[in-house]
This record gives sequence, structure tokens and C-alpha cells, in this order.
Amino acid sequence: MRAKPVPWTREHLLIAMNLYCKLPFGSFDKSNALIIDVAQKMGRTASSLAMKLSNLASLDPVHTARGISGLAGASKKDRAIWEEFHSNLTELAADSEVLFQDLFNAGNDTQVEVVSPSSYELKTLPTSTETTATIRVRRGQNFFRQSLLAAYGGRCCVSGLSIRPMLIASHIKPWAKFPTDRMNLRNGLCLSSIHDAAFDNGLITFSPNFELILGKKLKSVGSEPSVVANFGNYEGAPLRLPEKLAEPDPEFMNYHREAIYLG
Repeated sequence: MRAKPVPWTREHLLIAMNLYCKLPFGSFDKSNALIIDVAQKMGRTASSLAMKLSNLASLDPVHTARGISGLAGASKKDRAIWEEFHSNLTELAADSEVLFQDLFNAGNDTQVEVVSPSSYELKTLPTSTETTATIRVRRGQNFFRQSLLAAYGGRCCVSGLSIRPMLIASHIKPWAKFPTDRMNLRNGLCLSSIHDAAFDNGLITFSPNFELILGKKLKSVGSEPSVVANFGNYEGAPLRLPEKLAEPDPEFMNYHREAIYLG
């Protein structure tokens, strides 16, 4: 006798949204070890989770603009959770990350990180006395980092560096000043640590066509080999745009050019 399908609850849909953000398009397969593991922890089949992720892909505007489509079976619930999730990322990104971490019984001192399209690592964090609110903020930051790195294929959008510990989920509009945009993936860039420092300090920016612009301070020492290697070689080159969800918002980039870039 065939088992009855497990209903898609709101919690399961939020977990699916979370995982969708952390996996590249093309990895939504029932044989994917990560999808198998997450599905089992949800009490679902890998096939149902893989299909749900493919349905969500059909709602991704970046894919739509590029003529890429997922499955055509997105339900009203899928569309509703997609719209709600992206219209209230500040709350729902953190909610989804808490649910995702709870699947793995991650405590306050541990954190599950998706490190490839098919695997994850359980990381031990320093023992702390964080409040529930602080833990929630950290969960949200964890979601933002993993999702942004996934969108950029795990590479710096300037240099192409793919060494994960050296990659930063950098905010275009500062985290501290714009709390409502903290979880907005379109307010992020995947940068190496050196490019993140230069971007945050206004030493570099990007043109309306997403081409790298070097400021006067960098150009004044432009002959130094390290400056040439890390910046001069990429001047005028377009940044590597993300594969989904997180194409930088032109208005956010404009803010960076006008309010942060030092010229």
C-alpha cells in the first residue's frame, strides 16, 4: 500500500525556501546527499523535497529573466510563501534559519553550514551567554552569508577567489544603518576579504554597469605589485553576477557610489 504524502506545512515550506537559497540551480536532485538528509529529517521523501525546490526555481525572477525555468507545478502555497518570504526577509530569513538549524538539533554553540551543493558541516562556536534575540540575529546572518555565497557560486565577484574562509558576504548599504535590508540578498556582494575591506572603506565601487572603479587612494599607490594584483588587474572589469536571487540592486549600488565611495 502506497504511503500517504506528507502535507507541506508552513514550517516545511520555510525550510525549503531556506535550502533553495543555499543551493545552486541544477543541484535539486533526489540523489543529492544533502537533499536526502534534509528530507529524512523533515519526514519527507527526497523526491518531494527536490520537486519542491524545482517548483520554487520557477518563481525566481533571475531565472525567469534568463529564460531558465524550474518545474511548472508551483502551487498557490508555493507562490504565497515565496512572496511572503521575500517581502519580509528581516523576519522570515531568521525564522527559516532557526527551523533549518533545529532539524539538525544545532544548539546555541553549534551551527550547520552548507558548504557545497551536496554537503554540510557542523561547526562548533565559542561558548557564549547570548540571549534568544542575539541568537536569532546570528541565525539570520548565517542565512545571509550561506545564501549569498551560494548565489555567487562560492567565488569572489571581483577576483574569482574560491577559498571559502576568505570570502565575505558584504553588504552594499551598511548593516548597521539599514536594518530592513540586512537580509536582502540584493544588498550583498560575495567579496574576498581584501576586496570587502576596500569596498566597505570606500576605496572601490562599481559603475551602473557593475564595472570595478578604483578610488584615488588606491590609484596613488597603483604601482605596488600587491595593488596591481588585487585591484589594478580588475579595474573596469564587470563583476561576476550571481546565478540566482541576488543580482545587486542598482539603487543600492548608487547609494554606495554617492555615500560611501571616496572618489
